[in-house]
Amino acid sequence: MTVKKSSVKVEILGESYVLRTEAAPEHTRAVAEHLDRSIRQILSGGAVIETNRAAILAALQITSELFEARDANGTLVSAMQGLSADIRRLLPPAKRDSASVPAVPE
Repeated sequence: MTVKKSSVKVEILGESYVLRTEAAPEHTRAVAEHLDRSIRQILSGGAVIETNRAAILAALQITSELFEARDANGTLVSAMQGLSADIRRLLPPAKRDSASVPAVPE
């Protein structure tokens, strides 16, 4: 099955870009807006003047947020699996096998 790509026009720091993507246009615009806000926030701090440096710092900040979210997700998945195992032990023996829950992908 072929996924249809669409062209989405976005604006980052006053420059227009046309992106070909498989993602929904609304998603692509939201991502571009988030990047634009992050770069502008760094530029408004006054410590960085060059936009290319601000873009790199924004990319590092966004990547850090991604890693933190992944870690939090992994912690949550582990906690849910632990609770599921605890609850399974409380079920009658005949119900324990039928209560198996598929693993959640991380």
